Amino acid sequence: MTALDAAAALVLSLPADRRILIGIAGAPGAGKSTFAGRLAAETAGTVLPMDGFHLPQARLVELGRRDRMGAADTFDVSGFVTLLHALRTGARVTAPGFDRTVEEPVADAITIEPADRILLIEGNYLLHSPEVAPLLDATIFVRLDDAIRHARLVARHIAFGKTPEEARAWALGTDERNAEIIAPGAERADLVLDLD
Repeated sequence: MTALDAAAALVLSLPADRRILIGIAGAPGAGKSTFAGRLAAETAGTVLPMDGFHLPQARLVELGRRDRMGAADTFDVSGFVTLLHALRTGARVTAPGFDRTVEEPVADAITIEPADRILLIEGNYLLHSPEVAPLLDATIFVRLDDAIRHARLVARHIAFGKTPEEARAWALGTDERNAEIIAPGAERADLVLDLD
């Protein structure tokens, strides 16, 4: 059974009479977004990234956290928890998206309709915050070989404007420190999958 098959089996085993929220967590560059998209195609799900809950750049500068954007305390966790509660009602909900070109959240960029029954919520810290995991019906933790993950992160950072030197420093610095914080979440996941 492939990782995608295992994840789809988990999702489709859950009650179909209400909206279900599936968390997909993992380290930066592990492939969460790509995997969530593939799983959405298999299960008729809708992907909702946690990235929209990055604090705005100006706020990160005020807090002295801009140089480690992506760390757990650079997200609006209370806003994210409020969104999860709203999603649980089954109502129409709007959520922020994230523009990687300017590294800023975009208000109301994503709309979840009442007909959207399977929500695949992907983000680094879904298994890190004690407030978040209880609001999810099931959680999946994805892992990827570190060398591949690092190479993908460097390429991503270059694609969005960093020099190769800056990209490597960020991938092996800030991103890797975040990965170390995220890793213990695998022990709390309902399903752990190794991607390739």
